Amino acid sequence: MDKKYQIFVSSTFSDLIEERQEVMQALLELDCIPVGMELFPAADDDQWTLIKGLIDDCDYYVLIQAGRYGSIGPEGRSYTQMEYEYALEKNIPIISFLHSDVSKIEKGKSEDVAESIEKLNAFRNLVQKKMCRFWASPAELGSQVSRSLVKLIKSKPQTGWIRANLASSDEANAEIARLRKEADELKAKLEKARTTAPEGSAGLQQGNDVFVLNYSYYYGGENESSVELTWNECFYLLAPLMLDESSESNLRKELDEYLKLQTEERPRILNVNSVDFQTLKVQFVALGLIAKSEKKRSIKDSGTYWSLTPYGETKMMQLRALKR
Repeated sequence: MDKKYQIFVSSTFSDLIEERQEVMQALLELDCIPVGMELFPAADDDQWTLIKGLIDDCDYYVLIQAGRYGSIGPEGRSYTQMEYEYALEKNIPIISFLHSDVSKIEKGKSEDVAESIEKLNAFRNLVQKKMCRFWASPAELGSQVSRSLVKLIKSKPQTGWIRANLASSDEANAEIARLRKEADELKAKLEKARTTAPEGSAGLQQGNDVFVLNYSYYYGGENESSVELTWNECFYLLAPLMLDESSESNLRKELDEYLKLQTEERPRILNVNSVDFQTLKVQFVALGLIAKSEKKRSIKDSGTYWSLTPYGETKMMQLRALKR
């Protein structure tokens, strides 16, 4: 999201009108918001409070210094120096632009009082302890500001400003964070459901444990028999039918057809024992392999339908997927 940075421009005023115009133009071309208080008469404590508030709201601080020290505040320092030192105190990124040769500044734009010259030199020495650039003409100053500020923004990124209609509110951010956390938790639960058997199922018959399945068939009369199958074999047989979903009657039919092939007489009519079929179904539910389908149906459809659970799908793939 595009940001605009607010820049506090600090300098004396009447001697740097042209230079300030170059700096303001450079800042505007960088889509920055220039702010400066030298246009206002800083003559009382209330005005200084306003200046400090504006500096607090800025992302960066730019100082332009030439041949004048500036109007003096109540503590004997110029307001320009007070602004600079306040920005230092608040750890606001600062870049200063000093005239390269004060002796060449035309008369009327430089100090001629010894005390003011001394204070200007002391301030200049203070500024040169931090990042600064030098300039000799308004055009050079504007160019220096553009290049230097781009580098400063890149090396010391700040909060900046964005349009209110583009900014996410604190409430929206909090809701997004909550929903993301909830989604992550659900994802973790789903992954666990795919790979982990239900709690307490370890004590149940499963896997290669043997289950005796009884059935009756008609071949020259009614006969009864049984077959021993492991739970894995039972699930191997029925699981693919429930990959989407399957009615209970189709599951019984599949089991009946399988048992016909296991019977030597190959009877045309065979019925799996109803109690054993129910036990088989209950065991699959208890092992977390199948669950009742939740698809909506017509009122006339009163059948029971079953589908694989995520864990059941994983188990089916382990049993039926062909290995290389």
